[in-house]
Amino acid sequence: MSDDELIWRIAGGSGDGIDSTSQNFAKALMRSGLDVFTHRHYPSRIRGGHTYVEIRAAEHEVQSRGDGYNFLLALGDSFARNPQEEAYYGNEEIKPLSENLDELREGGVIVYDEGLIDEEAVATLDLEERAEENGWHVYPVDLRGLAKEHGREVMRNTAGVGVTAALLDMELEHIEDLMSDAMGGDVLESNLEILHDAYEMVEDEFETGHDLRAPTGDHETEQALLSGSNAIAYGAIDAGCRFIAGYPMTPWTDVFTILSQNFPDMGGVSEQVEDEIAAAALAVGASHAGVKAMSGSSGGGFALMSEPLGLAEMTETPIVLVESMRAGPSTGMPTKPEQSDLEFVLYTSQADSQRVVFAPGNIEEAYEQTRLAFEIAWDYQIPAILIYDQKLSGENKNVDVDFFDREVSPDLGSTLTEEELKEAAHDNSGKFKRFNYEDAENGVASRSIPGQKGGRYLATGNEHSPVGHISEDPDNRVAQMERRLEKLEAIRAELDEERESTQTYFGPDEADYGIITWGSSQGAVQEAVERLNEQGHSVKGISVSDMMPFPETEVTEFLESVDEAMVVEMNATGQFRGLIQKELGQYGDKMTSLLKFNGNPFEPAEVVEGYEVNVAEEDQQPEAQVRIEPAAGD
Repeated sequence: MSDDELIWRIAGGSGDGIDSTSQNFAKALMRSGLDVFTHRHYPSRIRGGHTYVEIRAAEHEVQSRGDGYNFLLALGDSFARNPQEEAYYGNEEIKPLSENLDELREGGVIVYDEGLIDEEAVATLDLEERAEENGWHVYPVDLRGLAKEHGREVMRNTAGVGVTAALLDMELEHIEDLMSDAMGGDVLESNLEILHDAYEMVEDEFETGHDLRAPTGDHETEQALLSGSNAIAYGAIDAGCRFIAGYPMTPWTDVFTILSQNFPDMGGVSEQVEDEIAAAALAVGASHAGVKAMSGSSGGGFALMSEPLGLAEMTETPIVLVESMRAGPSTGMPTKPEQSDLEFVLYTSQADSQRVVFAPGNIEEAYEQTRLAFEIAWDYQIPAILIYDQKLSGENKNVDVDFFDREVSPDLGSTLTEEELKEAAHDNSGKFKRFNYEDAENGVASRSIPGQKGGRYLATGNEHSPVGHISEDPDNRVAQMERRLEKLEAIRAELDEERESTQTYFGPDEADYGIITWGSSQGAVQEAVERLNEQGHSVKGISVSDMMPFPETEVTEFLESVDEAMVVEMNATGQFRGLIQKELGQYGDKMTSLLKFNGNPFEPAEVVEGYEVNVAEEDQQPEAQVRIEPAAGD
């Protein structure tokens, strides 16, 4: 973490308004000209349970959470189950303070609500002694009391932001503007009063002996603060998607909710159904009827979609599904990120399946690859899956508004018009040869939409003849199977030859050591590579987005260009490294793994440490909660 950045953490209980408060503070920092990046940590509870949001803000571009943080606003958990130290879960009221101290950097600032976190509880933490050891500056403030003076306890969040702004020497203009946008009347007046009272109280009562100040910056273009879920939803809208079906499941619910909120204004349809089987089946049906459609889920919910996914593959119905990973198996840790569903998404469904899988690594890629998924799915009549995780789903980052200045694409790909159907192949019964393998370019047989004149055919999950009748003829089976498999080869060729690479490269073109990652770990790896090169090491990195069909040429060239490589991913079994070895078996002895699976995403320093331990070639493990797995054969 550099000296010219703020990493502010607000902690409380679920239901204490942590998310909304942090969103507004992040927007205020962005509007002041800073680059911002947020990290969200929350339990799987509606009310209560330690939750925090971390905002990293700097004049320079930030792509990842930082290493630790330097400002803590601990509100306490007002929904604690049992504020007793001897309770099974401990004293939950104080956890927003007690559970955040280990990651606070030297010289950091602590503000805690002494109106909720009492002196007796604080005494159990040895806070005074630890503060002296680490150079922390501690400010106990009765935020609850300040809020009650103006009517409602919930406004203690506003008081906390006022205290924060005063301690960081921030102007209140952007915070006031955001409050005015969101509130009105007496509520706005009361919140503005408490904001100013808290700010002035700090100026009057505290000596701010710390060195931490809010950075200053300036944006050349208009910025928007977006999450990965926003980007996927907006990418779907701009790709022409107008139907979504789903069932709520964290963290996929965000995409479902955003599209459900926007579709009524653009003629789209959103359906919440009884389970994930129905959701995927309904989306397949909508696509069959001629609408660009999508569905999705997380973990166990996506498992239920395996059967409709197979139906889409066999009937060659284009569909986009999203799978938002979380720590498992089973319910696991439903609100914590993990990259452990990769093998599941690649190989779920039945027999020799054909689907495309993209794993975006940042906000911009989430938008771009969502649009690409729709385009590929409709051009090649194949399911496309976007795999991401809770980290990318919920983190927020500022993005140039101009980035989204794109044309909407309603194109239905390889679907024929009625005029074109007149010239298409039909059998003696007059049925359209929907699955004709004789003149299918790149494995793609032309498609019709129900109701089109001359487009009648049968659609079945069984193997079928060119017009869709069930067929178990061996020759037909081989011809149909080979035609469907040909699509993946054609898609890979298109991605390699006709489009810009969807892989992301960082570091120098020539380096001795390579770091490979995928998905949301991209930002931490990118920053780690930059730090290592600044320290004099020779390191470069690649973040791979194409999971299927695999970008064999690009990954081969990367591995050939380095002496050793480390694969960084958030799971316990090295699933992405396993995929690389499956596709490029000859490089198994060249790759080690750096794995993290404790429910928290990588920090850049952990990747740096993993590299250092690997290079040392000693039988040791990093100090952080990460694990190194040696190369195959070692």
